[in-house]
Amino acid sequence: MASLLRPTTWGLFSWRGYCSRGTQGRLSAGFVEALKAVVGSPHVSTAAVVREQHGHDESMHRCQPPDAVVWPQDAEQVGRLAALCYGQGVPIVPFGTGTGLEGGVCAVQGGVCINLTRMDRILELNPEDFSVVVEPGVTRKALNAHLRDRGLWFPVDPGADASLCGMAATGASGTNSVRYGTMRDNVLNLEVVLPSGQRLHTAGRGRRFRKSAAGYNLTGLFVGSEGTLGLITAATLRLHPVPEATVAATCAFPTVQAAVESTVHILQAAVPVARIEFLDEVMMDACNRHSKLNCCVAPTLFLEFHGSEQALAEQRRSSVITEAPTSPGPRRQRSAAASGQPGTTPGTQAWPCGRAARAILPTCVCPSPGCRRSWCRLKRTWRPGDSQVPPAPCGRVGQGRGEARATALSSGPPGTIVGHVGDGNFHCILLVDPEDPEELLRVQAFAEQLGRRALALHGTCTGEHGIGLGKRQLLLEEVGAVGVETMRRLKATLDPRGLMNPGKVL
Repeated sequence: MASLLRPTTWGLFSWRGYCSRGTQGRLSAGFVEALKAVVGSPHVSTAAVVREQHGHDESMHRCQPPDAVVWPQDAEQVGRLAALCYGQGVPIVPFGTGTGLEGGVCAVQGGVCINLTRMDRILELNPEDFSVVVEPGVTRKALNAHLRDRGLWFPVDPGADASLCGMAATGASGTNSVRYGTMRDNVLNLEVVLPSGQRLHTAGRGRRFRKSAAGYNLTGLFVGSEGTLGLITAATLRLHPVPEATVAATCAFPTVQAAVESTVHILQAAVPVARIEFLDEVMMDACNRHSKLNCCVAPTLFLEFHGSEQALAEQRRSSVITEAPTSPGPRRQRSAAASGQPGTTPGTQAWPCGRAARAILPTCVCPSPGCRRSWCRLKRTWRPGDSQVPPAPCGRVGQGRGEARATALSSGPPGTIVGHVGDGNFHCILLVDPEDPEELLRVQAFAEQLGRRALALHGTCTGEHGIGLGKRQLLLEEVGAVGVETMRRLKATLDPRGLMNPGKVL
């Protein structure tokens, strides 16, 4: 079998040049037959259209298709595929729903794409322990539909109906993280297929404890690893009770700074807020035109509160939500209450408008057909009330947003700013023509400038979407040479041939 594929380098592999396709070649017929012997002929494809579909995500990174796509049915098949590919020097690229925003599924060295979506069983539900075990094909919406009659839900909501194991692999978060935390806080255990084909249970087989002091945190190592250390084939997730009631509210402000400072004021007042989303006036105008709303065209906060009927009634009567800490205060405020699944409050235009913002933006303000979104992520993390918080966190976040706005407007392509302001995460979205090389270069430079500005404010270059292909240099600047070298050594220990999703993160 050694002659089936291109040559590979053993040992501590080179960490440069992964974006070159010079070494990519077609898999031999014998190796394709070996893949079929593992999963069956119907579950292997080398068709160009299928390969192209699996060579890109929702990012601006160009399509780089794999040489073959396989659909395993269970973890045993995944292990056999990993051992087969790794033994023959074939790169392995895991694939979920393809909703990532950093080029994480691009097959920069070709190889085999392992599509895990047909492993879509909910393996174990433990209502009394508030935990569930899912396979990688289970999506966020599918899990919550299954839990609907149990009084439980999984709150991490990145917007897209992403696969839960894919969300773990990228360290996703989203709108609810201000109250419920990110994927790092809600993953209790992972089953991971290592490059050798062995299966690792990061917290021990079948374990679902909330805390442990037993050795290294292997679960945390694989959350956010972006498929570069192994393939996640099952995740044990922490569930939460569905709140008795929810209240959605929208508040418009005269300036971005006023909206950010009001957010900090609300959090410091211990209001039981579950989501705080920010939309600038450009996005608000887009929402109005797309959904035929009459919201104030101004920097706006969308909020959702979870709790008991009595507690939320008291909060609705409180002046905290409607009063900003600095004048002038918000221009307009309105709210609506309901019971049921959070984020689906009926009878209110407030929260659904915020949830739809990402999806409707291209329809509303895209200047020409074929334009794509370019996402630039910044995150300024703080913990209100914590004594270790910098003395003026809200001012710094507002400053970062203001600079992002000014830089975006001067960069050429139209853009807007939205974000999960409750945990400091915001997105600058530019609409660009992917066929215009000069415009793409300007956007790339803008993204790097924005990332470096976030680092200068003691933040991170990526709040929730990962490093992928485009932020490797920024990762070096963020964690330093020693940090990156430590990551490289960990990577080389688990993946000495450098074949697990090559070209990503490092």
